This record gives sequence, C-alpha cells and structure tokens, in this order.
Amino acid sequence: MKYILSFLFTTILGITLLSAQDYPKREFRGAWIQTVFQSEYAKMSPDEMKVDFIRKLNYLQECGINAIVFQVRPEADAWYHSEIEPWSRFCTGKQGVAPEPFFDPMAFLIKECHRRNMEFHAWLNPFRACTSGTAALADTHVYHEHPEWFVTYNKQLLFDPGIPACREYICRVVEDIVSRYDVDAIHMDDYFYPYPVNGMPFPDDNSFRAYGLKKGYSEDERDDWRRENVNQLIRELKRTIVKTKSWVRFGISPFGIYRNKQNTPDGSGSNTNGLQNYDNLYADVTLWVKKKWIDYNIPQVYWEIGHPAADYITLAKWWDKNAHDIHLYLGQDVARTMKAGDLTTKMETARSLRHVKGNCFWPANEILWNNEGIADSLREHYHHYPALIPAYTHMYNGRPKKIAKPRAKRTDKGYTVKWFSVGDREDPRNPQYFVIYRFAPKESINLNDPSKIAAITHYTECYLPLPRTKYRYVITAVDRFHNESKGKKIKLK
Repeated sequence: MKYILSFLFTTILGITLLSAQDYPKREFRGAWIQTVFQSEYAKMSPDEMKVDFIRKLNYLQECGINAIVFQVRPEADAWYHSEIEPWSRFCTGKQGVAPEPFFDPMAFLIKECHRRNMEFHAWLNPFRACTSGTAALADTHVYHEHPEWFVTYNKQLLFDPGIPACREYICRVVEDIVSRYDVDAIHMDDYFYPYPVNGMPFPDDNSFRAYGLKKGYSEDERDDWRRENVNQLIRELKRTIVKTKSWVRFGISPFGIYRNKQNTPDGSGSNTNGLQNYDNLYADVTLWVKKKWIDYNIPQVYWEIGHPAADYITLAKWWDKNAHDIHLYLGQDVARTMKAGDLTTKMETARSLRHVKGNCFWPANEILWNNEGIADSLREHYHHYPALIPAYTHMYNGRPKKIAKPRAKRTDKGYTVKWFSVGDREDPRNPQYFVIYRFAPKESINLNDPSKIAAITHYTECYLPLPRTKYRYVITAVDRFHNESKGKKIKLK
C-alpha cells in the first residue's frame, strides 16, 4: 500500500506531527536486540535480567515498536534451554553454564512480548561458531564432535557452508526452536559466507573438492557453487519451518547492497559502489525473494542520505523496485541516521515507497538511550498511533471470523467488556488477538484510521474507562498471519 504524505504538519513541544490520515494503520516497527559482545547480561542474576528485559520492552513499546528481533544464537550457542547447543557465554559468562537459578530468557521474552502485543523474532547467526578461536568453547559445543565441519577465517570459527551436514545441523537447530517455542519468526542477518578480507581467500578447498567438483562445478565456478550452498540452506530452512509450524515466518536482513550496477551485465544493480551480497557474501537475496523462500526482507540500508558510495534514497528505491511481493522493511542504523539528521527524510521515504511496509531499527539500545532524541521522535511523531503488523497474505489470505456475543458491564469508573473468540487458537487462521476501535457519536466508522485504535489485546476482554462522551466501539479479530476480521459493534448502556 502506498502512503502519500500530505506534508501538513503541526508542531507540539517542538516535535513535528503528521495529520492522522497520513499514519499507516499497518507498519512493521522492529528493533534488534543483540547479545553478541554484550557483557552486561552475564553480570546479572536471572531476576535482574527479567527486570532489565521488562524495562526494555516497556520502553520500546512506548516508542511504538511492535516486533523484537532478539539474538538467541550468536555463536552456535543458545539463549534458551537446548539439548543441541550449549548456553551462551554472553548470557551467563561461561559457555555451557546454565543460569542459576534456572531461567529461560527466550521463553520469558516471548511471553512478555506477546503480553504487550509485540512479535518475537528469534535471530540466529547460521554459520558463525565462535568470534575468536576455540579455547572458550564448552565441551558440549558441536565443534568438539565434528571438527571437520569447521574452518577458521579472520580469527573466527565458522561452519563450512559447502558441507551438507552443516546445513542439516542448522535446520535441526531451527526445527527445535520452532517446535518448542511460540516464536513468530526465525530471523537471520547478513552473515552467510564471511565478510571478505583482502588477500585472505576463504579456506574451502577441501569441501569444494569433496562436494563442488563432484557436482560438476569447475574451479572457475566456485563462486556459483558457494551461492548454491547458501541457496540450499535458505530453501531447506523454509521447508523446515513450514513443516513444523506453517504460520512461523522466515526473514532475512541482508547487507544493504545486492549488486553494484557496474557489476551486472544488464545494469540491474543499484547505482552504488560497495560490498555486494551476490558477489562477496554469496547471498542471492533477490532469488530467495522471487522464490518466496523467505517471508520478509530487511536490507540493512544503513548509509546516510547522499553517501557517495551508497546513498540511502538510491538503495531504498532499488529494493522497493525489487521487492517481488514479499514483505519489505528497511533496516535503519539509528546512530548514523541521527548524527546525519536524516530521520525525517528516511521515514518519509519509507512510507512513500510502494512496497516498503515498515522499518527495523539497529540497535534497540540506541532507542533505549534516546540517542539524539530518537525515542522522542518515534513516540511523539512517527509512531504516534499504534500500527498492526502487515498481513502476510502470501502465506494465507483469508479473514478470521468476527467475535461473538460482546457484552459490557458498567461499573462506577467504566465498562468491562467481554466477548467470545470463534475457533481454536491452535489454528493460526483463527483469532489470536483483538483490536478495539473508538469513534465519536457522529463520526463515520473507518477501521483504516489508526488514530481510532483504542487498544490491542490478546485477551477476550478489556476495560474501557467511563468517558465524558458516549463513544461507539468496534472490535475486530486478527489471525496469526495478521489478517483482520470484520468489525463487531459494542453497545454501551
């Protein structure tokens, strides 16, 4: 859906506000919470960690964030209880050591996110096994069982993407997460083959001889073989997720440049001059999008507007042109954006492009620190009204049934409204959460106006304070794919 901005602004306390009709009702508003190299968690007790998570989620919710992308597997380890991989050293201070007393951070975060009507996307780094050597690896780390799966590059221990068993293992990890946890999505970022270092070839001679040559690839075609290795991983991961839970999405956040125009014979690349997914990281992102092996794409368009090698506007338009009907969100680097004073133009650009359906902010900490007023701007301006996650109609395109038998009980201070949800919540096509809209007595009912959203809840009841005006209310039901039902009016007596 294209959002045409009227540029009719009002200013409140120095913060520019759009008029209500210019806010999208549906918009992905994500934030990445990274755990790699984050030392503060290992110093916390489980109770302190819970308090910290709740503080962060509350603050991000106030800023309009509706999806948390949390790094649960930074080094072939786990921020959750796993029988496959050891506890992360970034969680407890030492890899393989569980929180004491026992605490499952991912289970806790999923519950708290859903309580706040926020999605939880489990973020995994697929091929990174350790950021520095092997000395700190727990005895239970897969490296000790299968050292032949790994290579060292630029001091990092990595799974060799050319070995089929590595891909099978990663799929097993994902299947375990999806089957046991109520995640909304599996998320991977830009670390497939590692970022290249000049003069340092990737050490995959053994796997190329064992698998590449046998498949008919020549030495001159090694790059094609590498791309196919990553293609196979993405395709197999999508199949794994679908067969486990059909409603769980699979998203990728690739490096911001697919290919530079000068490197594509047909000139289809972007007018940029930088590192490339296709040629340097062997990630054929547009193929994954075309084949619908992924459900959303969040390119890391982290550069400033007017950057000489990679201009933000140029890249945003390029990705929009190559969206191919898969959800497209833009990855935003908060620190660089705020330092350059680019926030207003970047947000307006995202909302003006046809296929862009939201943003994801890197990292969440910059919002929590309110860097250059980013939290204030989101809360008071760009996320001034709530937004529903865009519907994943390519996965399922249908409406859940309306709520049934709404009833309101008046108290001295307001109304307690209860209703029935039609259908078992175990079926993702049935209602999962509910949206309450509020309208003035003579106001036309417009469910596309986000300024009329009074509440969003997973519960089948809500409390409405006693108003001075007799508002009219409408409740809709939303399924796991974010398709919305028709509205049901509530009569308040």
